Amino acid sequence: MYFLTEDERRLLQRKLLPEARTIQVHPTLRGWHWAEIDAPARPTYQAPLGVSEVANRYCSSGRDVFVQRVLGQRGFPTADMEEGTLLHAFAAAWVTAAKQLMYCTPTAAIMEALPKLLDDPIVLPEPAQTLSAEVAAKMQTMRRFETYRLLAATQGTLARQPDIGRDALAGQVLPVVVEQRVDGQFLGLSPHLAVDALFIHGPIVMDLKFGLRQPFHRLTTTGYALALESAHETPVDLGCIVYVRFGGGTLIVERDFHFIDDELRTRFIEERDRKQRLVEEELDPGLPDQCYERCRHLGFCGAEAQRRISSRTSRAATVRAAGTAGPGDAGRVAGSEPAAGPRRPASANLDAEPQFAESEEHWDSANRAS
Repeated sequence: MYFLTEDERRLLQRKLLPEARTIQVHPTLRGWHWAEIDAPARPTYQAPLGVSEVANRYCSSGRDVFVQRVLGQRGFPTADMEEGTLLHAFAAAWVTAAKQLMYCTPTAAIMEALPKLLDDPIVLPEPAQTLSAEVAAKMQTMRRFETYRLLAATQGTLARQPDIGRDALAGQVLPVVVEQRVDGQFLGLSPHLAVDALFIHGPIVMDLKFGLRQPFHRLTTTGYALALESAHETPVDLGCIVYVRFGGGTLIVERDFHFIDDELRTRFIEERDRKQRLVEEELDPGLPDQCYERCRHLGFCGAEAQRRISSRTSRAATVRAAGTAGPGDAGRVAGSEPAAGPRRPASANLDAEPQFAESEEHWDSANRAS
């Protein structure tokens, strides 16, 4: 998923990177500009959140963050969320296994050794040990796709640089760091952030998605870019969302390259402040106008939230049957004003170590805060 095509490399080298160098990001919107009293990036509230908690807008009112952080309800992962977690873990594990093989194999023998990646077991983190047949098949598809791309990249590099060393070869054909850890505390974020992948030629923050495109996905790369800037004081001006689908026995990969400009940075900071206020001041924002049908908190939010899903589904079916569906009709919800949700129980401890899911499509381990 992290191998760029030749066209994408040309786009990156001849257009995106040169333009990124000329972008004038306002100095106060850089991640390292957090210490001054009037700095926008300076956190107002003391409620550290994960990047995905801030960026995700599956629940537009932010009640998912309130329910999880204030009411202490983690919810239940859906099948799609669990699958997303496993596929994310496999993608990172494959890159790690490939690098290990390249470092342990003499360069002269690397082309004979790389096909082992097609069969060698790849260790996944707990509790990702029990796989359904469907998920296992998708992982095998990912394994084949990535291994053949790596073989082609390695062969091309060796043809140009036959005397290249192991470390240089690995850096040339696999120029990514997966699961890059970042301390986001300077920005009021979690101290244990994990970036899906950091492409070293840029640098470019890359985020892997196995679901549908959403307009707020770019806020995720923006949050990680700000955190990286705060930790390393080096500009990060490019992001890339990697969308992966399965079809025809292979992967369909689309990449959304984008500049991390003033608008995205401002939107992320405003959303961080809004959601941190909900948590610190224990403000229930109520249900959103439209509940996300795969939200893990539907059961907790109650009958009103589920009624909205049922109402939206029924209306979408009616519109489709009538053949008069217009843009966005299937997403509108007929209904009443948001109902107030349950109050915070006395047992909920705001100061306790938070445990939460990383995103609606990427259910992570309880202690990971990305």
